[in-house]
Amino acid sequence: MPVSLERATPASLDLDPKALDRLLETVTRHIAEGRYPGAQIAMARRGKLALFETIGDARIDPVRAQASEDTLWLLYSNTKVVTACAVWLLVERGAMSFPDKVAEHLPGFEQNGKGDITIIQLLTHQGGFPNAVVPKAAWTDHDLLRKTVCAFTLEWTPGSRVHYHSMAAHWTAAAMIEAVTKGDYRDFIRANVVEPLGLGNELFVGLPEAQQGRAADIHEPAAESGRQVRRADENNAEFRTAGTPGGGGYATARAMATFYQMMAHGGAVNGVRLLSPRMVQYVTKNFTGDRVDGYMGMPMHRGLGPHSRGATETIRGLGSLASPRVFGHGGVGSSYCWADPDSGVSFAYLTNSRVPDPWHSQRMDVISNLAHSAIR
Repeated sequence: MPVSLERATPASLDLDPKALDRLLETVTRHIAEGRYPGAQIAMARRGKLALFETIGDARIDPVRAQASEDTLWLLYSNTKVVTACAVWLLVERGAMSFPDKVAEHLPGFEQNGKGDITIIQLLTHQGGFPNAVVPKAAWTDHDLLRKTVCAFTLEWTPGSRVHYHSMAAHWTAAAMIEAVTKGDYRDFIRANVVEPLGLGNELFVGLPEAQQGRAADIHEPAAESGRQVRRADENNAEFRTAGTPGGGGYATARAMATFYQMMAHGGAVNGVRLLSPRMVQYVTKNFTGDRVDGYMGMPMHRGLGPHSRGATETIRGLGSLASPRVFGHGGVGSSYCWADPDSGVSFAYLTNSRVPDPWHSQRMDVISNLAHSAIR
């Protein structure tokens, strides 16, 4: 059966309406100040949607266009968890195991000293090749993608460091998915993750041409003025169609809140089971302890896709008020999505501007804390 999150009042889900009003007031103020053109927020609990609001503009150049409930927002690295979910399903179906070496399922990956890298190391950013690059030509040429990934070279010994792989790890995961399934990783994600959750019109890894008019443009503050300007890299059909597995997905906040409702409730939402409870428990546990992520400059408590709050003083994006078991992921300078398995709450906050630190990290702590403060 398709999943549909019915609307419910916050109070009926034991969420504080005044706290959610403060959250909306904060985001509205950000947009009025010109921090980002638009945003979409969703919060869910018990399989129902307590909050789903769209504020501001999807596009500002050359013609201003207001965002709507159907606007699709670039997920950036929030995409990583959706891609990782495809790997989780392959493990659950017996096609592989997490301690396996990547090269067992992606022949040729053992080149250049990579033969002992495990799937766990790959998905927890311990692979040792964080800066490896996949050329644009490989976005559509999947034989070239496989050859490129297999030819990656190491920058340090796998497992010796935790260091965020912004794109390379999930390109590797995509090539591995294709080697195992004998098909396009985007098709596997759609058929096995997106459509079973009833999100076929709201979550895309690879945005079809017919849907591209719904995509919000991505912006960034101009260096000289701070005024929001349209970025060149992502606002084109080539990028949107590619569906890069580590940063090219598009979705509504409602879709991401649904995905994380499934995760918050042990792999099932509203009668649809995607994963077993044991799988969710395993992939969301902390595999990297309090080791500092060399890219983030703080412990990130990496799971096999999302990361968790843990008990360190700071954590990027999940909010300092979060329960230690809260898990999720962000998108560069723009967004965060998370689930709280203790309360059953899921939250998605998507915007359309890449805002640099320190303001981005500061506002994410404020936004997530406002959401956490609504939980009763």
